Amino acid sequence: MIELELRRLKHDRTEIYFRAVQPLLWLIIYGPVMSSVRAIPTEGVPYTDFITPGILVQSTTFVSIFYGLMMVWERDMGILKRLLVTPASRHSIVIGRAMASGVRSLFQVFIIVPIAYIIGVRFVSNPFYFLLAITVIFLSSGGFASVSILVASFMKTRERFMGIGQAIIMPLFFASSALYPVELMPPIVKEISIINPLTYVVDAVRGLLITGNISHLGIDMAVIFLFDVVMFVISSLSFRRIIE
Repeated sequence: MIELELRRLKHDRTEIYFRAVQPLLWLIIYGPVMSSVRAIPTEGVPYTDFITPGILVQSTTFVSIFYGLMMVWERDMGILKRLLVTPASRHSIVIGRAMASGVRSLFQVFIIVPIAYIIGVRFVSNPFYFLLAITVIFLSSGGFASVSILVASFMKTRERFMGIGQAIIMPLFFASSALYPVELMPPIVKEISIINPLTYVVDAVRGLLITGNISHLGIDMAVIFLFDVVMFVISSLSFRRIIE
């Protein structure tokens, strides 16, 4: 599945480039504007640096959440039916597809991080931390791609899928610490952020790339792993519904 995804990207990289435009606007315009306001406490970290992990994770999650759209298209083309008659189990198909989405998400990282560095974002100068951050993004992208596959198993048209995808991604984004610390959120949103997997992904990537504080990394990784396993199981159980 990953090899197939790489071949797709080799033949058409336009989507990857255009998807990077929105997160770069957040970093180049929104970050400096809010930095000048100085209204959000970031514990001494420049605001543009503070939101860089959040924007990065938002971009990769966006790719993963809409990955199911491709599977809806493949169902319409009859490709999924051929896939389901192969000896491969549904679990392996779902996990393979989810991990393929993780590969696609990593290309976003390799576009956004260099540009963030050029505009002045200061990253932790530890290659091992960078590799861990990439691993966190890769694993979390697989979990969110599984959410997308689950949604695709219920949505019969691409238009409905687009609407559901938008309804999922923005609440996840704003109920995480991507743009501001959890402490600033209203009480209800703060409670939601505790069960929001994106909160833990942002916290892990921010610690590894920006602050160097990895005291919560164990908890973050445990939550991300649990989220992946649960979503892999649920989306595998509902996978056959895609072609029904």
